[in-house]
Amino acid sequence: MIWFRRKAKNRRLGNGHVLDVKLRSDQVRAGRLRLGALALGLLFATVFSFYLIWRTGEWALNRLVYENKAYAIQEIEVETDGVIAPETLRRWAGVKTGENLMALDLARVKRDLEMVSAIRSVAVERLLPGTLRLRISERESVAQVLAPLPGASGNGVTMGVLHIDSEGYAMALVDPRQLSVPPDTNDVLPVITGINPAQLTPGRRVESHQVRLALQLIDAFDHSPMSGLLDLRQVDVSSPEVLVARTSEGSEITFSGQDFDRQLRRWREIYDIGQRMAKAVATLDLSVPNNIPATWVDASTLPPATPRPRNQPHTRKRNV
Repeated sequence: MIWFRRKAKNRRLGNGHVLDVKLRSDQVRAGRLRLGALALGLLFATVFSFYLIWRTGEWALNRLVYENKAYAIQEIEVETDGVIAPETLRRWAGVKTGENLMALDLARVKRDLEMVSAIRSVAVERLLPGTLRLRISERESVAQVLAPLPGASGNGVTMGVLHIDSEGYAMALVDPRQLSVPPDTNDVLPVITGINPAQLTPGRRVESHQVRLALQLIDAFDHSPMSGLLDLRQVDVSSPEVLVARTSEGSEITFSGQDFDRQLRRWREIYDIGQRMAKAVATLDLSVPNNIPATWVDASTLPPATPRPRNQPHTRKRNV
């Protein structure tokens, strides 16, 4: 009996301990739920506050800046070092007076203008409160090529003319009506022949070593003793070893790809010898270091040469 009573007493003590533990566990769980709800409430309040601040700032920015008539574009200034008319450049920029200057996407304006193959680079600047300034650097044509171009109706391909600048970039011709000055009809650019037509794309550089040499030859000729006496009319780059140039007198001059200045000086010496003999060079191979092969014709049989200065520097226009 004593053993049974002791066992019953222990059972009652165990039940009380279990109830006490369950009570404390419920209290802890309830406390955690309250803390969790408080944390969620604080998080929601913080997010909502930031959202409210962002929307308020956006509204204020639109109201005070992007929709503010005080920042409406009043003037579009154009500075260019070339011959494209300012009105043409303004139209290509796709900007109109009255648009909001602060809301204008300057990167878009720059990108649109630089997509024109005749333009080298563009700088776009805001001048508060209402002036947009465009600084344009145009490419200067030094040669021309014949290239397959899309037909006028958009169907088929036809042969047309592209210009090349001193860096080798191909350019589509600009409509003369879009120029600020009429084109010089006497300014006949030398034609580079023998180019792979697949390399001729307006706005892209011609990746040909021979074409780069031809452009160097044209530049060296313009600064040589031969400049002003006659003109280069054609440079053939089809040979990988030499360049073959043809002049306004019909002469055929062969150049190596090295030291154009030296070869042009030798050409001038031979030209002067021919003048004293009343002869003109028919063919001349300057790629040969010694005993230069040359053939002559009677100068009286040639048409009079009418060389003209080329590559005159453009007149820079400002604030137009």
